[in-house]
Amino acid sequence: MKLFKVIIILSSVILLTNCSGSGKKVKFTPGEVEGSILSDYMPTPITLGEGYKAQLPAYFWNGIQYMRFSLRTSEKMLHQQSVYHALDNTKNGEVTSWYSKKRLVSGKVRVIHSYPISGGMCRTYQALIKVKGLARHLTNNACKHHSAVTWAFLK
Repeated sequence: MKLFKVIIILSSVILLTNCSGSGKKVKFTPGEVEGSILSDYMPTPITLGEGYKAQLPAYFWNGIQYMRFSLRTSEKMLHQQSVYHALDNTKNGEVTSWYSKKRLVSGKVRVIHSYPISGGMCRTYQALIKVKGLARHLTNNACKHHSAVTWAFLK
């Protein structure tokens, strides 16, 4: 069991160093996401600062992705599927939307920036969840190596 924990921690550190790239700050070009959605539905993206590179990532999908909302299981699945769909299939700036048929809950996901890493790719995305008029958004970074099954998330 201890060996398993050591392997997980070492692989986490290796993946973190690969996701952080060369340590250069990423400069977003405004035209890359401009005009893709209405500004009142999704706020301007917040760039990930240097502090995120020093934090130990969560790697797997976790409760932080729901932005402190009490979502039902079906709504959580819709949001999670939208994030994975956006990461796997959309171009930068394209929006993936979802909504609940049972109550006033909806969300949107868009990829802001994509960049290659050794043996894979990282994508910075923005997610928005709206519950009964209250909206919260999250900017996150996800990386996927060619041999990996799923995305690793930094938050």
